[in-house]
Amino acid sequence: MAINLAAERDLLLPGLAAITGQYRNIEPQWKRVFRTITSKMQIERTAQVRYLQLAALKDEGAQTLFDNNAGQRWMYNMEPIEAGLGYAITRKAIDDNLYKSDFNPMNLGLAKSFADYWEIQAANVFNSAGTYNASLGGDGQPLLSNAHPLTETSPFVGGSWSNRPAVDVDLNEATLIAGLKAIRSGFVNEAGLKVRARGKTLCVPVALEDVAIRLIKTDLRPGTADNDVNAIHSLSGGLHDFEVFDYFTSNFAWFIKTDVEGLIHIDRVPFELDMHVDFVTDNLLVKGYQRAGFFSNDPRCLYGSMPTS
Repeated sequence: MAINLAAERDLLLPGLAAITGQYRNIEPQWKRVFRTITSKMQIERTAQVRYLQLAALKDEGAQTLFDNNAGQRWMYNMEPIEAGLGYAITRKAIDDNLYKSDFNPMNLGLAKSFADYWEIQAANVFNSAGTYNASLGGDGQPLLSNAHPLTETSPFVGGSWSNRPAVDVDLNEATLIAGLKAIRSGFVNEAGLKVRARGKTLCVPVALEDVAIRLIKTDLRPGTADNDVNAIHSLSGGLHDFEVFDYFTSNFAWFIKTDVEGLIHIDRVPFELDMHVDFVTDNLLVKGYQRAGFFSNDPRCLYGSMPTS
């Protein structure tokens, strides 16, 4: 049923002091951690490749070690999804509305509805980081895992590597420092060689904003009376930034976005607003459409802990 006169009966009469219900929009949060790529494909696929192993000592006159195991290892499938929303409004509801500047029937907040929808989709990459998504593919492990596989034993980490603690822990100075050290010491490529990964942005829910402020914004060591410097600012290049996500579903989970660009936003079809008048009913039909998606294509982009309490 279209929006009609009954739905805006008080907007037909003079004397209203104000019309409320529209508020300031939340600033886009996903843009701080996702890299946007434009796409003209139904599915964007990326291949995780194994490069050469560690060089080996060569004795005089002996053969050089050859490593012929390089090549494709894991495939990631990123298929944008469609989002749509629309409404119909009668001609009389438009013609007789005395407050069109405050309640514009041509745009009843469609842009905000879409913006919030995509914020939720972006946050869900973090919310579901502990669950494997077979349609996305990859190495057969969730985005956060203690068992990301390697195809051979590494001289550094064995047959697998991890981007989460062995036991999920709450956010504090010690656990954040441990995470920054784990990124530097434990992140390896598919041949098991160390990569230069560093913590870049701490991502937290609203419930942990105060904790993040104390950890990141203090010059001296947080939570103590000592005159020590705050090591978080300098450790492994230093962590100086944090982002609070309104749509994180856990009050306890926290994540460190690294400088590995593995969080991807695909912009397939930008937001479109279309409208036309139905010839038979004279109703105005307004419709929004957008095609996009949020994905991860390299687990080295993130370190995180997802405690439940």
